[in-house]
Amino acid sequence: MDSIPQALLLHERGRVCFLNRAGEVLWGVSRTRAQGRSLLEVVRKHQLERLALSGGYLELEVGERFLVCNATVSSEGGTLTVEDRSESRQREQELHEVMAVLSHEFRTPVTAVLGVLEALEYELPPELQRSFVGQGLSEMGRLRRLVEDMTVGFRISVKRPFRLLEVTLRAEKLLAVELERHGATLVLPNGEVEVLADLDKLLQVLLNLFENAIRHGPDGGTVRLEVQDFNAYVVLRVIDEGGPLPDYLGIFRARERGKGAKGVGSGMGLYIIKTIVEGWGGSVGAAHEPGVGNVFSVTLPR
Repeated sequence: MDSIPQALLLHERGRVCFLNRAGEVLWGVSRTRAQGRSLLEVVRKHQLERLALSGGYLELEVGERFLVCNATVSSEGGTLTVEDRSESRQREQELHEVMAVLSHEFRTPVTAVLGVLEALEYELPPELQRSFVGQGLSEMGRLRRLVEDMTVGFRISVKRPFRLLEVTLRAEKLLAVELERHGATLVLPNGEVEVLADLDKLLQVLLNLFENAIRHGPDGGTVRLEVQDFNAYVVLRVIDEGGPLPDYLGIFRARERGKGAKGVGSGMGLYIIKTIVEGWGGSVGAAHEPGVGNVFSVTLPR
């Protein structure tokens, strides 16, 4: 009985006669002290006492704990088992919240793409047609990045050495419409720095960092990527021209969006960046440098 993960309590006529190891941990009392005491003295909850005496099933929230309780009774006594499902319930709640956010985020680009397709059914002037196609491509790019955000935790990361230029040029092409929409300019380094990372995931990191900088920086501003090359690691610094943010630690948490961010977003971008980079043994950071702007840094170990 000590090997099972659930807390197990046996009682006779309302007095505890046995408590397993998980029960000792859950109720914070040793089995020797629990033996012979009343149920309420040990479980300290009237709901659990009633359940143990009458039998049945109960889901109980105690502080931050979520307990699933079962009890069986006989003429002489009974058994009470309690399983602490707090962690699994928290994971389920987080998953539901993330999926709710992402489903909301999907709704906007899908509606926009449908509107574009409906408009293109009719004969339009070439200039207007190009404008609609550009909008559609932009929204499809956003959908693609949302799908990437959803699946990032499930993809196997394959690290290999490659030139950073391979990623930055791809990112520039994918962000062309977004840059044009905000009148922003992206300045990339020309160096031949090599990094050790998963190419596709590093592309996702840079896309999220650039999009974040575009949203927080002023319209018509410049977003700049700087690379600091050290022997043991490489630091990528994405710089916008925006003012100080109120919280540089909280924005790396899931579902957090910086105050003043333009447009819509899931609040998952920086959290995903942190998850990817820390998975490689690297680190992320953010700060405001006077006269420079907001600096979001990614450190990649070699």
